[in-house]
Amino acid sequence: MTKEDLFSIKTEKCDEAVEQSAKGKWDALVKPIDGLGILEDMICRIASIQGRLCPDISRKALIIMCADNGVVEEGVTQTGQSVTYDVSRLMGVRKSSVGVMTENYPLDIFPYDVGINSADTPEGLIDRKVRRGTANLRKEPAMTEEECLAAIRVGITAVQNCRNRGYGIIATGEMGIGNTTTSTALLSALLGEDSDRFTGRGSGLTDDGLERKKQVIREALQLHRSKKTAEPVTSKEEALQVLRCLGGLDIAALAGVFIGGALCRIPVLIDGLISAVSAYTAELLVPGCRDFMIASHTGKERGTELILGKLSLCPAISADLALGEGTGAVLLLPMLDMAMSLYQNGVPFQDTSIGQYERFGK
Repeated sequence: MTKEDLFSIKTEKCDEAVEQSAKGKWDALVKPIDGLGILEDMICRIASIQGRLCPDISRKALIIMCADNGVVEEGVTQTGQSVTYDVSRLMGVRKSSVGVMTENYPLDIFPYDVGINSADTPEGLIDRKVRRGTANLRKEPAMTEEECLAAIRVGITAVQNCRNRGYGIIATGEMGIGNTTTSTALLSALLGEDSDRFTGRGSGLTDDGLERKKQVIREALQLHRSKKTAEPVTSKEEALQVLRCLGGLDIAALAGVFIGGALCRIPVLIDGLISAVSAYTAELLVPGCRDFMIASHTGKERGTELILGKLSLCPAISADLALGEGTGAVLLLPMLDMAMSLYQNGVPFQDTSIGQYERFGK
């Protein structure tokens, strides 16, 4: 994939007529108007994405992008970089957190090695290694443009493969020690905001560790953004530049997943901060992608809620989650299943003596 290929991608509009019909179908059921709140809106969005009044989300996939980050050498994490490989290895045999959580749930997990810092790829992972971890963004660009584009392409292809196998909905996840540092730096650059406002403790930092992390991010922003640190990114060219300098291979690949969702007309669930920043990056690179995204939860990291607001997406879960691996996104799936059950099988007012509620407002 070249830069020109990426920038030339166009997305189709979702089917607004189907979305309105889906709202009408909800209102015709024996329940209060908007009784299931955000979940009703999500089902309507899924219907509009798939272009059919009764969408099919019976086949579900979780795509996890795993990669290492060179910035770890700056002491911004509690654990060492080897944990990326160790947890990814557990993913390969479905023994990591998200695998155990979904053991008895109909979800297929596709973990990708897009940049683990190892000579090999853990068994059970799909080997699409672009390079063995990124460079240290405090000292130099994290990736070359070619590497960044290659990672984006991995994500797009992953979704195309899911489409070809009949999946109706995709959740996103990631694994990479140091990626709250990369995602926070990228978020701050994209929005032109003070990075200290969003920098959190990640998987657990002392007060001194948190101050070190803030300093590293500030220095990285100064290196790569210089006088533009207070200016939001508005162009595709600049978005790609910021992604390759401050992002990670996992973030770039997830941006590709969100682009792929728009191209393949498959709803893609945003997980936490890293996933949300990837989603926002995808929208900047390929405007219109946001229409094919669904937000799962707000997350513990400070920037998640802000970035979802920029995407005009409202999450259904507020549980202070910070586990990663796509765990927040998959928690939404059974909620959507239950909402779909009512949507498809609920009793309509016309089959009862109960008077139908009228809609006033939206």
